[in-house]
Amino acid sequence: MNGISYPRRRFTGWHMTAILVAFFAVVIAVNVLMATVAVRSFGGTVVENSYVASQKFNGWLAQARAQKKLGWRDAVALDDGRHVRLTLNRTGASVGAVAQHPLGRAADIPLRFREVRPGLYVSDHALPAGRWQVRFDLRHGGQAMHLLREVD
Repeated sequence: MNGISYPRRRFTGWHMTAILVAFFAVVIAVNVLMATVAVRSFGGTVVENSYVASQKFNGWLAQARAQKKLGWRDAVALDDGRHVRLTLNRTGASVGAVAQHPLGRAADIPLRFREVRPGLYVSDHALPAGRWQVRFDLRHGGQAMHLLREVD
């Protein structure tokens, strides 16, 4: 155009090698980062075998419907000291529970309850900070009830 010519650089095998190495270095770095984040954020299995759990699902639904027919009503909360408070429409019930971390990052905590006033049961043990799933086993007058509640 204006008469100035620039020397042309040839594209060699070394250039292609550098491009491929750079590309795969980025891919490997991203994979390592994603694997590290995944491992650090997942604390354990939610179910041991998802296929077996799926086969039991309809049975669990039937149990839930049967328990609903019993007419139990409940409310679960934490007090200021992080003790679990369970309010039931039954007095004199036998209440036992286990607090479990949702992802298994902490050991299970067995809880015992005492009835502090009619229908209000308070746990003997305070829960550490964080979210917990509490599995209740309730018995009253020949009836049994199983609850799973989340507290935070």
